[in-house]
Amino acid sequence: MIIREKYLNKMIMLKDTEFIKVITGLRRSGKSTLMLMYKDYLLNNQVKEDNIIYINFESAMYDDIKNYKDLYQFVKEKIKKDKVYLLLDEVQNVELWEKAINSFKVDFDIDIYITGSNAYLLSSELSTLLSGRYIEIKMYPLSFKEFLIFNNYDTINIEDKFNEYLKYGGLPAITLIKNNDELVLSYLNDIYNSIVKKDIIDRNNLKNTTLLENIIKYLANNIGSPISSTKISNYLNSNKITPNCNHQTIDNYLNMLEKSYIIYKADRTDIKDKSVLKTLGKYYISDTGIRNIILGFRNINEGHLLENVVYLELLRRGYKVSVGKTYEYEVDFVAENPNEIIYLQVSLSISEEKVRDREIRSLENIKDNYEKIILTMDKTINQDFNGIKVTNIIDWLLLDKK
Repeated sequence: MIIREKYLNKMIMLKDTEFIKVITGLRRSGKSTLMLMYKDYLLNNQVKEDNIIYINFESAMYDDIKNYKDLYQFVKEKIKKDKVYLLLDEVQNVELWEKAINSFKVDFDIDIYITGSNAYLLSSELSTLLSGRYIEIKMYPLSFKEFLIFNNYDTINIEDKFNEYLKYGGLPAITLIKNNDELVLSYLNDIYNSIVKKDIIDRNNLKNTTLLENIIKYLANNIGSPISSTKISNYLNSNKITPNCNHQTIDNYLNMLEKSYIIYKADRTDIKDKSVLKTLGKYYISDTGIRNIILGFRNINEGHLLENVVYLELLRRGYKVSVGKTYEYEVDFVAENPNEIIYLQVSLSISEEKVRDREIRSLENIKDNYEKIILTMDKTINQDFNGIKVTNIIDWLLLDKK
């Protein structure tokens, strides 16, 4: 197993704190492997195996654990003495699991780690029962930098490797089958179907699966474009793709998709007064390989796909990300953390003067002194336009940012 140090270090940093550690993210993004890495870390740091309880609820071995009472009894019988480390993988499969978690914290000297593949994990009673007592660790597919490490790639012909990353995405298991296109496509298709079926259709008991599929295709085809539920509804109705669908239904489906981590929404904010605008946010797919499976591997190197990669990288680096609006201009991303704000434009190329002027104008219109960057596939070196940096996207992705 190749260690994903960023995530493992977060778990190590939180070891023995009173917080429940909740690891969330897309299916097959590496959460189970991270749990096993952490178990190995504990064993290598003087924690006895008897004091580690690891349960993967996707294994048939634990099919008898149906509800919180079963879970409580199972764990209680495993606890011998001393501090216990409880690692629960895909715990949302257990009915009312959060009640068991609450009881463990009350009854035992225990350090708890849980994973889940949908946001219902955190919208359940957990937030009520354990308010202020859990910390979420958000896990994403591989960054481009991790992708190079996992594939044992150097930086020779880096553009070719970046195009491979755009095409197949960053799900870790892809690196094991990357030399077989047929296997890669089959794997990505299986993951996509699993997410749609288990985390959306089955969980929400959906009947209109055709509408769901059409919404997903619309979002994948309109990455980086301003979108509203009304806009989707009008498109599907006017083109007679899914007739008689309304924006309230679309809103519900969008919410389900977000909770499955297959899409992320970037709200629009007014840069001047920092208010969140209610309409026309943008949606991004959680992995470019998943996006390409949905649409059939076309337009691999288009600007909007690059925008998707940049958006996910900003999330990995811990920023809160929104789409910026100031007067009639729009900025692709406003990235904020407690220490800084960065404004970013993403463009396939700014070699044409018209395009360059447009991208620069959007950033120049922002009247503050925070960092402003244009990211492009152009091979630019330290270009600067009135304080606006122009940086190659690949170079930016390889920056040693935490």
